[in-house]
Amino acid sequence: MARAVEAAWPADAPLEGLVVTRYGHGMPLDRIACVEAGHPVPDAAGERAAGDILRLACDLGEDDLLIVLVSGGGSSLLSLPVPAVPMAALREVTQSLLRSGAPIESMNVVRKHLSQLQGGRLAASTRARVLGLIVSDVAGDDPSAIASGPTVADPSTYADALDILRRHGVQAPQPVVDWLEGGAAGRHPETPKAGDPVFERVENHVIATAQQSLQAGARVLRRAGIQAVVLGDTVTGEAREVAKVYAALARQIVRHGEPFDAPVALVSGGECTVTVRGSGRGGRCTEFLLSLAAELCGEARISALACDTDGIDGSEDNAGAWWDSERLRRAAARGVAPGPWLDANDAWGYFRELDTLITTGPTLTNVNDYRVILIEAERTSR
Repeated sequence: MARAVEAAWPADAPLEGLVVTRYGHGMPLDRIACVEAGHPVPDAAGERAAGDILRLACDLGEDDLLIVLVSGGGSSLLSLPVPAVPMAALREVTQSLLRSGAPIESMNVVRKHLSQLQGGRLAASTRARVLGLIVSDVAGDDPSAIASGPTVADPSTYADALDILRRHGVQAPQPVVDWLEGGAAGRHPETPKAGDPVFERVENHVIATAQQSLQAGARVLRRAGIQAVVLGDTVTGEAREVAKVYAALARQIVRHGEPFDAPVALVSGGECTVTVRGSGRGGRCTEFLLSLAAELCGEARISALACDTDGIDGSEDNAGAWWDSERLRRAAARGVAPGPWLDANDAWGYFRELDTLITTGPTLTNVNDYRVILIEAERTSR
């Protein structure tokens, strides 16, 4: 995004700034500094970069323009906790939320209320006009949820954040609890809300979405002569449970030709969650795919793929994985069945055994997950 701004900006017009991205995802820039930091768990490098961004925003005047480039991952990368909450406490509560199965929108409610920048506070920190250009990685494309909405009015409250911690059984560090309880009691200012005068000089545009990626994938399939059905980009819930629903649909198509004739590709996006109970490795895409394999092992004519569009599934080095019916059959014949690997939350290990992990490296964008289930036509004998 920063490179695109540099390319579009007039050479004789002043331009300076700073962007922060995940380790290994940076690139050389000419006029904008690029810093790499921790994701999905924040770290000191992100804290320093976020502090520098806040100082840059505070130094701008009324005649300046602050362009804020927002994409998924910003909740971790743009982490500048309030002074009462040390980075160690923010890291701990983030790790607990990631393992709890809480949806990303709920996680971000908590993080907004621990941040000096998120929940609209970056926009409130500057006298400049603000232009937010937003790449969406959340179901429904709500700008207030993407990267915890640094330039967007926040509808949530400190009380909401405390309720989320209780509901998901998260034992937060004491500085986090103290700060949130103080906010709920009115001892700290709330995040800026809709109607706040600060947003009169703020303009936000969602410029890329998961739905666009699904439609692009569907066009590729259709050019290959395969019917592509886009099932939507708003699917949420436990990855293994969502996979069971998709498996039932695929089984109905294979066995009965309903509600779609094969060949057909079922294309979907969104962001599932994983409640971690085992000690294995993996992310939400491979967990979905492993649960799908457990449901459909033994069926024929099915292939499936699930990847995160940024090239990273959870905190691993792969974007996702794939399988087909024949590969599942051969793996099961040598004793590698999906069930035990799913029990251990070890989707990465299972697909390493199948040699079907997909590694793309950084894709330089993030519009959430991309999943496709391909059901081939039944072959007829002559």
